[in-house]
Amino acid sequence: MSPEDLIATSVERRAGVVVLRVTGEVDLSSAPHLAGAIDDVLAEEPTALIIDLSAVDFLASVGLQVLGETGERLKGQRHFAVVASGPTTLRPIRLTGMDSKFELHTTVDDALREIPPLLD
Repeated sequence: MSPEDLIATSVERRAGVVVLRVTGEVDLSSAPHLAGAIDDVLAEEPTALIIDLSAVDFLASVGLQVLGETGERLKGQRHFAVVASGPTTLRPIRLTGMDSKFELHTTVDDALREIPPLLD
């Protein structure tokens, strides 16, 4: 099974904010696909990035590592949040303390509401 069979990503743009929706399994073979999708959207220099894991069925430690590295990379540069709502994603993020590296929300709408306004 190829990584493309395990994971799918889609992008939604909302006034400078990019919502990267992830579907499927994030494991050792598919994590590079997720990292590449993150790199692609960050190349657009959005004001904020939200990664939506609501449709992720499996989140391995390497996926947590990708999220943590993204949080560290964007610290002080861009707003970054992760949406996780089920035990498959929310529990491992909280148990590992990854939620200290980025904002964690249970819905995309909640994450969008927390983005600070741009200063002119």
